[in-house]
Amino acid sequence: MWYLSPILLSAPAFSAQFTLASRDFTNNGFVSRRYEYRGFGCHGQNVSPELSWTGVPRGTTTFILTVFDRSAVRLTKSGWWHWVVFNIPVSVHRLPEDASLRGLPRGAVEGRTDYGSIGYGGPCPPKGGPAHQYVFTLYALTRRLSLSAGATGAEVTYMARQDAIGRAHLVARFKR
Repeated sequence: MWYLSPILLSAPAFSAQFTLASRDFTNNGFVSRRYEYRGFGCHGQNVSPELSWTGVPRGTTTFILTVFDRSAVRLTKSGWWHWVVFNIPVSVHRLPEDASLRGLPRGAVEGRTDYGSIGYGGPCPPKGGPAHQYVFTLYALTRRLSLSAGATGAEVTYMARQDAIGRAHLVARFKR
């Protein structure tokens, strides 16, 4: 089950107006298992959720979206990257459900997940364990990244932090 953390995070150095949201999370926070990964013992449909953002900082020229399982640090010592999308055009303020499979906006590039593939990789925490926290982060940048498709989450976020003028977070939890 998915559920949203009741707290939306924002970095103090960035605009508190820059927000990230999803209509695919219900009012009580739970979402369909369709967003769960298909593989590694998980049986979801691996559909990326719809995401939208508002309050874009002045000077933004491109966006980066990452999804990171910070709870996986207990298992992997480094967490787990579930989705990396960079060079999203500044004119885009929404990714529809299943954007990873159906097609991202022209110019947007997907990186490699820790599943070893390019594109969205849904949650798949160990069965019977505690809920994992999935941090959806949207960065507003002043310039496009000069990275190739398949860049890792670590590479993309390292580069993002150099030119980020805004950052919005949404935290969701999932348990099997």
